[in-house]
Amino acid sequence: MINRDRLTESFLELVRIDSLSKKERDMADHLLKRLREMGLEPYEDDTGSKIGGNAGNVICRVPGIPGKPVLLLMAHMDTVDPGIGKKPVVDGDLIRSDGTTVLGGDDAAGIAVILETIGSLKEDGISHGDLYLVFTVAEEGGLFGARNLDISKIPADYAFILDDEGPIATAAIKAPFYNRFKATFKGRAAHAGLEPEKGLNAIILASRALSEMPHMGRIDEESTSNIGIINGGIARNIVSETCTVEGEVRSIHEDRLEQYTKEILDHIREVTEKQGGHVEIEVERMYPGYNLEESSPIICLLKDAAKKAGLPLNLHATGGGSDTNVINGYGIPAVDISVGMDRVHSTEERIRISDMEKACHFLQAIITTALTYNR
Repeated sequence: MINRDRLTESFLELVRIDSLSKKERDMADHLLKRLREMGLEPYEDDTGSKIGGNAGNVICRVPGIPGKPVLLLMAHMDTVDPGIGKKPVVDGDLIRSDGTTVLGGDDAAGIAVILETIGSLKEDGISHGDLYLVFTVAEEGGLFGARNLDISKIPADYAFILDDEGPIATAAIKAPFYNRFKATFKGRAAHAGLEPEKGLNAIILASRALSEMPHMGRIDEESTSNIGIINGGIARNIVSETCTVEGEVRSIHEDRLEQYTKEILDHIREVTEKQGGHVEIEVERMYPGYNLEESSPIICLLKDAAKKAGLPLNLHATGGGSDTNVINGYGIPAVDISVGMDRVHSTEERIRISDMEKACHFLQAIITTALTYNR
């Protein structure tokens, strides 16, 4: 039986642990200890050393009935800034930040829900298939933990990532492909007071290219782009020789992503060269998108589980990325489901205990409903 008090204490304990991206050591140690106390055999992979962090992903198999669908349950250990010294405030059913930091429910709520659900299954002797628990590092800003996960050791049929907002039984079944790009504009340096005419200001090159940029902001219903970082110049009295611009393009549709990215970068090159400058461009696919059909087995499983839990199912598309993107890219059907987090990435972050409790019941319904499906 889901224990509300235990769930609450577990969540409060988790959010009080400092766990910024690539600094998840204390959180990883806590989870390794908790899982061992539950009679499980967790291990930590080598992702930390690969990404310059101090901890790897924590992975654990929960043995179940052979031959039944194998489920992967995931949440991430890291939080965003400001996230040091978090002090959760309990106000009845609501747990909120004290206003000086984030709360850290993104994604301590996902972790707490998984731990409570697994603990309840074991206590009550509820049957289930094999379950794999993965708590990733460095999800924020790059999905680095999931991208370095050795998926060959996790033979899952379906994956459920507990990292979404909205009412419980909300599930993101579409998410965008994501390209990042960096353009380094190159002009000519000169003394700004003595001979500025001999220079070619790279900041001006960049500004002219950006001022008429195609496809900025909301491009279409399922595509966006943004310029997020600009750096240029070394001194006020020097005509800037270089300027770097970093941006992104996202789309649910891979062909549109490639089209919009190409048109943006072609524009940057054309405008810069017309001004006599030069630009070097780097493009990286950060993660794949996914688009699950409502008739697919994992969505049918969600529908049956929501009915079993007595919850209305809300299927939606998201413009953000999560570990769900990476897992789908590995070929495992995956959805991102809500744990009730609200106002994430802000000092007004909050969550309701009753929502986390409902999330546990929904996850338990998913796990038990999977027993009725074929591999």
